[in-house]
Amino acid sequence: MDTIFRGDLAAPGGRALAWADSLLVDHGVFRLVWSNRATVIAGRLYRCNHPTPGRLAALARRHRLRTVVNLRGACGNGSDALSREAAARLGLGFIDAPLGSRVPERERILALCDVFQRMPEPALVHCKSGADRAGLAAGVFILLNGGTAAAALAQLSLRFGHFRRSRAGILDAFFRRYGEEAEGRKPFLDWLSEDYDEAALRRDFAAGGLASFINDRLLARE
Repeated sequence: MDTIFRGDLAAPGGRALAWADSLLVDHGVFRLVWSNRATVIAGRLYRCNHPTPGRLAALARRHRLRTVVNLRGACGNGSDALSREAAARLGLGFIDAPLGSRVPERERILALCDVFQRMPEPALVHCKSGADRAGLAAGVFILLNGGTAAAALAQLSLRFGHFRRSRAGILDAFFRRYGEEAEGRKPFLDWLSEDYDEAALRRDFAAGGLASFINDRLLARE
C-alpha cells in the first residue's frame, strides 16, 4: 500500500506526516466532507468509511460503541495509525478482520463471523470507502442474525458508493448465491462452511469494464 507515513506518531513530525498521508495519499480529504455511515442493526452494528479520529469519537458517543472492526487490516498508513490511537484513547476494542473486495474467501468470511460472534457490542465496522467490504461485512452480520439474502444485498448499494457492475459486484453475487442455493433450507454459516464454492463464483461472474474502471482506477478502491 502506498504511504508516506513512517509508522511512528511520536516521532518528530510523525503526527503531521500521518495526517498528510491520511488526507492526501489515502484520499481521506474526501472523507472529511462525506461519510456513508449507517445503521446495520440498531444497538448492535454500525458501518462507515474509514473514520477520522473526530468522527470516531462522535460515533462512539452517539452509539455507545465498544468495538471497532477494521476490514483493511494492519495497513500501516497514517489513517490506520490515527484510528488505532483514537480507539485506544476512547477505550474501544480494536479488531483487524481484513477482507478483499473481490471474490469472498471462505476462510476470511469464517474469521469475520467468529469476530462478530465474540466482539463486545455495539460495534462499528469500516473499510476505506465504506462501500464494498463494509457492505459485505454488514450483509454477513445480517445473515448471521437471521436476516434474508435480500436484506444482506441491500447493504451493497449505490447509496454507499457500491457499483454492482464493477468487479466488486461479485460481492452481490455471493449473497445471491446463498439465496439461490440454501436460504430457508440451511443456515448461512453452515452453507459457507460446507457448500460455498469460491472457484465457481469467480468463474461465473462477469464484471462491466466501465464500472470497474471507475471503481478501481478513478475511485482507487482497495
